[in-house]
Amino acid sequence: MKKIIPMFLCAALALSCGEKKEEKKEGFEMSRTKKESPAAETASQGVPVDLSNKGVGPVKSVSFPDQIDPELAKQGEAKYKMLCTACHMAGQRFIGPDLTGVFERRSPEWVMNMILNPDGMLREDPIAKALLKEYNNALMTNQNLSEEEARAVAEYLRTL
Repeated sequence: MKKIIPMFLCAALALSCGEKKEEKKEGFEMSRTKKESPAAETASQGVPVDLSNKGVGPVKSVSFPDQIDPELAKQGEAKYKMLCTACHMAGQRFIGPDLTGVFERRSPEWVMNMILNPDGMLREDPIAKALLKEYNNALMTNQNLSEEEARAVAEYLRTL
């Protein structure tokens, strides 16, 4: 019996040595920082800047006039705020990419095809696939816009 007690004490001492107790903090903590995403940063994250890719979809050619059409941009802004802001924020990454300066990274045709045909783009377009991967497989949903509505959204994006 005398030998059992010292062995028990040694075992208890050995188990208690070196054990660190973590202090658990009460509540929930989350840190968000605003992160700008210029074209150079986007390119460095593995998604190439490609102005020659027109994407997959109905839009084969788009030419923007030099001046932004304020009325068309206003219509596009209304659509953008109604449909796009759930995933896209101007000036920062969110669920989807920051669309500020998107036409410095993508062709107008690519942008409009992504708006009009996100399913086909995500299936077939290499840039759309890379963006899908970069944004944790967050799918862009088809908003069923007409070409005229997509053009208005594109005009608004020119103002960002």
